[in-house]
Amino acid sequence: MNHPLLSDAEIIAAWQANAAPWTKAVRNGDIESRRLITDRAVVDAIVSRMPNLVLDVGCGEGWLARALSSRGISVIGIDVVPGLIERAQQAGGGEFRVAAYEELATGTLDVLVDLVVCNFSLIGKESVDGMIAAVKSMLHPRGTLVVQTLHPLIACGDQPYVDGWRAGSWAGFSKDFVRPAPWYFRTMENWTRLFTANGWHLEELREPIHPRTRKPASIVFIARML
Repeated sequence: MNHPLLSDAEIIAAWQANAAPWTKAVRNGDIESRRLITDRAVVDAIVSRMPNLVLDVGCGEGWLARALSSRGISVIGIDVVPGLIERAQQAGGGEFRVAAYEELATGTLDVLVDLVVCNFSLIGKESVDGMIAAVKSMLHPRGTLVVQTLHPLIACGDQPYVDGWRAGSWAGFSKDFVRPAPWYFRTMENWTRLFTANGWHLEELREPIHPRTRKPASIVFIARML
């Protein structure tokens, strides 16, 4: 049985507690890896598929919608944290709705898009397992799924290379952050299995390299429906 502080519910609670400092950190460019490589990596991956309408799952304060809007791409952003959606709506650049990942399976959103993107937003266990299957119903035929996440070989650190919950940390962030969000670690093998078992064909893997460390800053999965 999982510890209650290592669960999908605790992830949501932690992000609700940190909506304001997270928004500030993103908009001030405080996160070096994002500033140097990963923001551009996900935008490039999306633009390469030339979508007209994108669903941003776990959109946070909406930076990606604004970046894509400036390139003529329309965006619907969803997030379970009302405080983040409120900030996204205030900044503009897309249509933003409060919604949990579990709602994707119920058809509540009633959208049909060219591409679904999850940018560092797949950090849970059960909610992610269900969402990967559910988003297919929101895509046009041959629609694309783009997922950017922590690179397993780098994120594993000194811990065993096996799937499982990990404690979160706000190390390197401002003192305004509280209640670190836990996350569910997946090996490369099990990320791949998660996609293929749910009817996705992995077309491309990208490994954006951090310009300073010369190690992968993330991994980007680009998949299409079978």
